Amino acid sequence: MVGVGVGFRRLCSTSMGTSCETLLRELQCIWTEIGESDEDQDSMLLEIERECMNVYRRKVDEASNAKAQLHRTVAAKEAELAALMASLGDHTLYSQIEKKGTSLKEQLASVTPMLEDMRVKKEERIKEFADIRSQIKKITAEITGCANQNNVSFIHTDDQDLSLRKLNEYQAQLGTLQKDKSDRLQKVLEYINEVHSLCSVLGLDFAKTVGEVHPSLHETDSVQSTNISNNTLDGLSLIITKLKTEKKLRVQKLQGTVESLLELWKLMDSTEEERRRFEKVLCILRMKDEDVTYSGLLSLDTIKQTEAEVERLTKLKASRMKELVFKRRSELEEICKRSHIEPDTSTAPEKTNAMIDSGLVDSSELLANIEAQIEKAKEECISRKEIMDRISKWLMACEEESWLEDYNQDQNRYTGGRGVHLNLKRAEKARVMIMKIPAMVDNLIGKTFAWEDERNMPFLYDGVRLVSILEEYKLTRQQKEEEKKRYRDQKKLQNLLLAEKEAMYGSKASPRRSNSFNRKPSYNGNGNGFMTPAPRRLSAGGATPELLTPRSYSGRQNAFSKEMRRFSTAPLNFVALPKEDNMSSFASVSGSEPESPFS
Repeated sequence: MVGVGVGFRRLCSTSMGTSCETLLRELQCIWTEIGESDEDQDSMLLEIERECMNVYRRKVDEASNAKAQLHRTVAAKEAELAALMASLGDHTLYSQIEKKGTSLKEQLASVTPMLEDMRVKKEERIKEFADIRSQIKKITAEITGCANQNNVSFIHTDDQDLSLRKLNEYQAQLGTLQKDKSDRLQKVLEYINEVHSLCSVLGLDFAKTVGEVHPSLHETDSVQSTNISNNTLDGLSLIITKLKTEKKLRVQKLQGTVESLLELWKLMDSTEEERRRFEKVLCILRMKDEDVTYSGLLSLDTIKQTEAEVERLTKLKASRMKELVFKRRSELEEICKRSHIEPDTSTAPEKTNAMIDSGLVDSSELLANIEAQIEKAKEECISRKEIMDRISKWLMACEEESWLEDYNQDQNRYTGGRGVHLNLKRAEKARVMIMKIPAMVDNLIGKTFAWEDERNMPFLYDGVRLVSILEEYKLTRQQKEEEKKRYRDQKKLQNLLLAEKEAMYGSKASPRRSNSFNRKPSYNGNGNGFMTPAPRRLSAGGATPELLTPRSYSGRQNAFSKEMRRFSTAPLNFVALPKEDNMSSFASVSGSEPESPFS
């Protein structure tokens, strides 16, 4: 039993887990149930131990062989790695692995990837050397202009000299050549772009121009690269100098032609369609030589077409000069008419016609004089704009006042119908606007005085000083208001007279009294408290005067005088009334329908 226990404990100590103990216990239980003796159990356990020892010995032998093989493999890989590092000249990539405390598999795992990297690096280094040498020879051939050295098929590289030092030497040489090539290529491209731009502006064949320097400058074939030799650079520089000189001459020539063309267009009043054909050449006047980049702008065809147009207009100018003078004069009169300015009489049509026919003045000088008058009129229009806008508002208010008078005289203005509410709204707005007329006139007079003081000249409106027109308008409006007041006073007296007679004869009027007093004068209220005669409106300047010429303005004044005489000669049947009755009657009368004090 002691032997069984020792064997059992030994077996348990070598087990890696509880599974072996479970199996031994199960085996012991089986033996006990079977009835195996202790000696048989010990012998069986010893047999099991011998079998385990054989397995361990076999595994140890296999492990020893594997160790020897790993030693050989590691040594071979380390030797190859050392050879590669010596060939590449780089000893910093690998350090000797410490044997102590490091397993062979770890050593092999450490050496293998490094060896693979070194093999890859060697292949890459060989390709780098071959590529660099190929580029060096190719760039050298391009710079020197030797075409027979361009085709480099394969360059043998010495495997014993693949060090970084040698590679860096080649790379430095290649970098210098590449920079030189890049600078030359950039310069060639700049020259080519400049030549292309100049040829486009001048209308020249770009391919033919650069082809004279070298065929590779315009060919798109990828087999032949762009030539960057010294001869190519010198040739392009010379062509650019010639093209710039030609461009400068053409710019000067076209600018002179375009200036003449613009003068003729303005003189002949050419149509927009005629000008559109040459609109692209107009930009030449405000450009410097280096700024002219429009394609075909300086081509010989463009210059010839422009010169032909100038020649055609020059021939047409002589035959149409008189027509142009009258047309410009009409334009001047139209500008003056819009701003109510009197045009200069020195270039009146009748005078102009006589001067041109007699030959006393050159048509061009006369046309230039009219052009100067047009510019002066435009400037004056700008300075008069604020006052003219105020005049327009004043005239609009006067028109509304005239409409309101007509509206108030309409007996059917309140009857049902379409647009009645619109007329009522307009009448209300017109009354508000009419209340502002005096302030408008005073403000306009102040603005006019300020304008005259600033320019030291009168503000004329159709030849009449505007201040005079406005002052006369104010006077006329005041006279009309006084006339309306007299009319209202007369109406009140008539109503008082009628009331007195009704009181004398009783409430029932006799036939004679009815015939003589029941006829009401045909007057209507104007809605503002003013009474205006129905048969005819007051035209004495009126409440809606218009800005007119002096002749028509004086006609309006004559009408006003006649109207005043008509009212002043009309008989008024005034009667003497007691003071108390007179005051009470005045207090009871309001509006257009008087009320009787006895009612």
